[in-house]
Amino acid sequence: MSIKSDKWIRRMVAEHGLIEPFESDQIREADGRRVISFGTSSYGYDIRCADEFKIFTNINSAIVDPKNFDNNSFVDLRSDVCIIPPNSFALARTVEYFRIPRNVLTICLGKSTYARCGIIVNVTPLEPEWEGHVTLEFSNTTPLPARIYANEGVAQVIFLESDEVCETSYADRDGKYMQQRGVTLPKT
Repeated sequence: MSIKSDKWIRRMVAEHGLIEPFESDQIREADGRRVISFGTSSYGYDIRCADEFKIFTNINSAIVDPKNFDNNSFVDLRSDVCIIPPNSFALARTVEYFRIPRNVLTICLGKSTYARCGIIVNVTPLEPEWEGHVTLEFSNTTPLPARIYANEGVAQVIFLESDEVCETSYADRDGKYMQQRGVTLPKT
């Protein structure tokens, strides 16, 4: 298993549509203003958060149950900025759509810019032959409201290529989150 470089990422995008839309360089400025960086890094890709958010609310006193998730536990928001209440969380999705090759697994880690503010970005691994928009989970661990910026970097995807192809891929298992678009809630 090996970690893949920027050269590999660019080649996989050109040959297989690995990431769409794709930024071949690290972008730190957009429309004349500084942004939280996104695009290709030395050994990964910094993903962006889209402008679609589901902000957790407890107005219905619901119980969070992954087997019976109540969509009424969220307030939908489409905006360039999302404010997450103290000690709460929000879901979002990436701007980018991914197509993971059969011999590749990805790990995603939150950017230090958010981590240093007490905002945790969680993404589960992208499995071999999974494709779709990535659902992002933002946890505000602070006692203060926290701001998330749409269309700016939020986490880095690291690509791990195996020496051999897996026996059963996510597509082979007909995974429940295959080809997801938009912010996707838990499924069983």
